[in-house]
Amino acid sequence: GTSALSANTTSKGTTLLVYGSEFGKGDKYRAMDNDGVGAVVQSDRRGANEPDFKSFSNKPIIMKDYYEVSGSDASRIGWVEISGEGGQSGYLWYLKAEADTRSRFTDYLEMAMIEAEKTVANSVIGFANKQIRGAADAGADGAGTEGLFAAIESRGNVTSGVTGVNAATDLAEFDAILAEFDKQGAIEENMLFVNRATSLAFDDMLASMNSYGAGGTSYGVFNNSEDMALNLGFSGFRRGSYDFYKSDFRYLNDKATRGGINDRAGSAAIRGVIIPAGVSSVYDQALGRNLKRPFLHVRFRASATDNRRMKTWVTGSVGASTSALDAMQLHMLTERCLVVQGANNFMLMK
Repeated sequence: GTSALSANTTSKGTTLLVYGSEFGKGDKYRAMDNDGVGAVVQSDRRGANEPDFKSFSNKPIIMKDYYEVSGSDASRIGWVEISGEGGQSGYLWYLKAEADTRSRFTDYLEMAMIEAEKTVANSVIGFANKQIRGAADAGADGAGTEGLFAAIESRGNVTSGVTGVNAATDLAEFDAILAEFDKQGAIEENMLFVNRATSLAFDDMLASMNSYGAGGTSYGVFNNSEDMALNLGFSGFRRGSYDFYKSDFRYLNDKATRGGINDRAGSAAIRGVIIPAGVSSVYDQALGRNLKRPFLHVRFRASATDNRRMKTWVTGSVGASTSALDAMQLHMLTERCLVVQGANNFMLMK
């Protein structure tokens, strides 16, 4: 019948979800009243479904760094013994600087995969006497790559909580996150990587569910010993059909990196990310077959000839003796990009 639709008199029309139609015995066609004035038009309901295919791509970036020490300094033995994070030790002072250069480079690699942005179309970045231009298509052939935060901003979900202040102050605000996940892939297990303030807000939210924790004396079940150390934190919880595992994200707290940026960003500060756990199936064009990959992983350029995951080589006349340069040059290079599969299942917390 049409009585349920007759009340709609708007000019925009109505979108209907057809989940099934009844046909008469032996009928090939079904009568449909399409012209609105009573004329019956026969329509064929045998139309086929045509799936839509959408692909996403990211461009790897080349990153380089190098360290150089003269032959004279490399042969100088000091009186102070050094030790580095990479296991360097001895009385050669340049080993300390070399180790620090490696550490700085690996930090850059991680930061680039998190913070990188693709260039804006036709953009120009100028410094000194040089310029970097963004291609007209902004990303396919242009500079830059899509880091974690940019990928979630572009293809994922962003929340600042129901009140617009914090996404973890009470269950009502957190349930809004679950409602959004229900619209997406509804992946059961998720990782929470959050800064210090948000981590404590989660702990307080969960503790408030304990009627004996109102005074801040108990967040769980203990032996009530006078010598016990209270554990006032939570590493995970389950809400609805979702499991969440919480971990502090040092990068968001470090004042030398995102922690310092967040102090100046105000309401736009990033407080954490929610990342689905497990793996998903993806078609690898290079290998020509489906592979299981984590939702978040890093891809490198590599072949039988050259693996660009993390290349290091030494040139000069010190040690390697590859040139007439009276110095040792340590070169580092990588070509990589971050892959965020199913970004609609990720959540950026601001």
